[in-house]
Amino acid sequence: MDVNDKTLQALQAGIKFREMRQEVISSNIANADTPGFKSKRLDFEAALARALDVDGNLSMKTEGQEHFNVGSGGFDNLEPEIYEDPNGVVSENGNTVDRQHEMFKMTENKVVYDALVQLMNKKLGLMKYTINSER
Repeated sequence: MDVNDKTLQALQAGIKFREMRQEVISSNIANADTPGFKSKRLDFEAALARALDVDGNLSMKTEGQEHFNVGSGGFDNLEPEIYEDPNGVVSENGNTVDRQHEMFKMTENKVVYDALVQLMNKKLGLMKYTINSER
C-alpha cells in the first residue's frame, strides 16, 4: 500500500493552499479602508491540475536529453500565483477591496476547506482500516 499516494498529496496541497487563500482574503478585508490598497487573489488550481495530470495531457513531451520537463512538475514544487485582482472597482481613495465580495470568497473558501479536511479524514480512515485488516 502506497501511504503517500496522489490522492493524499492532492488533498494535502488543497488544504495548504486553501489556508494560504484564507490569509490573502483576510488581508484584503483588513486593508479595506487603507487608501490605495489593491485587493489580491491567490490562484493555485492550474498548478494543482498540472501536478495531478490524471490523463497525461498537461505534461510536455521531453524527447531529448536537453529538454526540461516543466509541464507536470509533481507536488514537490507547487507554487501558487498571488496577483492583484484586475476586476476590482477603484474607490475614491484608490482602494479596490469590496468587503461583501471578500466575505463571500471567505465563506466559499471555508466550505471547500472543510470538505477537503473531511475527505482527508475519510482517506486516512480507509488507510487505517486497510492496515488493521491486514493483520
